[in-house]
Amino acid sequence: MKTQRLWKRAATWLVLLGPLFYATYGLANWWAGTRSGVPTMAFAWERQVPFWPWTIFPYWTINVFYAVSLFLARNRHTMDRHALRLVSATLIACTCFMVWPLQFSFGQPAVQGAPAFLFAALRGFDQSFNQAPSLHIALAVILWDWYRQFLRPLWARWVLHVWTFAICASVLTTWQHHFFDIPTGALLGLFCVWLWPLERRVSMLGAWRCTRDAQRHKLAAYYGLGAALLLALAIHGGGMLLWLGWAVAALALVALNYLGLGARGFQMDGRGRMGWAARWLFAPYRLGAAVNAWLWTRRLPASVEVQPGLRLGRLPGRAEWLAAGQPRLVSLCAELQVPAGSHARCVPLLDLAVPPAVRLQRAALVIEAQRRQAGGAPVWVCCALGFSRSAAAVIAWLGRDAPAGGLAAAEAAVRRARPQIVLGDAWRVSLARVLEGRPHE
Repeated sequence: MKTQRLWKRAATWLVLLGPLFYATYGLANWWAGTRSGVPTMAFAWERQVPFWPWTIFPYWTINVFYAVSLFLARNRHTMDRHALRLVSATLIACTCFMVWPLQFSFGQPAVQGAPAFLFAALRGFDQSFNQAPSLHIALAVILWDWYRQFLRPLWARWVLHVWTFAICASVLTTWQHHFFDIPTGALLGLFCVWLWPLERRVSMLGAWRCTRDAQRHKLAAYYGLGAALLLALAIHGGGMLLWLGWAVAALALVALNYLGLGARGFQMDGRGRMGWAARWLFAPYRLGAAVNAWLWTRRLPASVEVQPGLRLGRLPGRAEWLAAGQPRLVSLCAELQVPAGSHARCVPLLDLAVPPAVRLQRAALVIEAQRRQAGGAPVWVCCALGFSRSAAAVIAWLGRDAPAGGLAAAEAAVRRARPQIVLGDAWRVSLARVLEGRPHE
């Protein structure tokens, strides 16, 4: 009965998704057709891209993958999240097509033989509009992420990778899209995967809680301004500067994290590893954060001993972690991952923002758990620089047994080991609540 109900639900979703796609896609095509002088976004070298009629076959297979995908769901949760990804991609892409219509700049040659039927069917509902972001690419990204969960053999995964690449490449070799549409479509697909995680955790829409923290408002404004400036530069400069659009998207999402999503927006799990879509979406920001951490800490030791068996420092690279004897890690970093394979626990906190006291209490408990499991081996507490988040977590752990006057003594002990720590009054207020047993206030 459960399987039967899932099939009915999958069929219902498909009945809703099919008309939604054709209605919105057709509306966007009609709208662009009513406009005069619809522009083109293309590079001169694209004239050299060959026209391969046979690639219409992998191009069309996305329709089969799309229809079958819903019937493979193992439960309602993943089915609904997958369907919401497809809905989101369609609505966002078609909105972009209407707000900023573009058209393909050169026509397709005549096609003979077997591919001719598929080209004729495509031209029946598609025109030269609906370019960026490529909905075809966005759906390919979403479907690739969906199907890979069902494939365990390495060879099967490679078949999926190669076929997905063929589907994506075919938008160029069938002369359906210009190159600009591909990375923008991939970015849209990543956004939808990030927006609706298949895991049983709250979606990004459900995670939204507009902050009242003035510091987070200020940081959100800074990142939003940075995104706006880079967007203006990309539009004005064109050419290779259009790649700045990736950084624009990353900074805009970071601004949303500070404004309402919190550390959840980075999708860092309890082991210090980010979801794959978040890694790619935030990649420009994460690169900047890594470079910033290196600039600030390159002349400092990677970690210092606060007391026997407890170290404090920056987030280590894999070489530093191995050289230190592979200690257990406690990361407070929401934006940077711990080394792969490390025995790590993570309590992700936003950079430069004072977290709720309950999160610092959680960090202290995780430090204690890691020390017990380490059995006397070192535990390395870290964040991007090792100056604030990790320092506060160590102070919370040190002062847990001596709340009366423990805060000053714990901070002094940490500052002796690492004089560069930066903790303002707001941090001390939050720490005081932890040590006084009032973390939820």
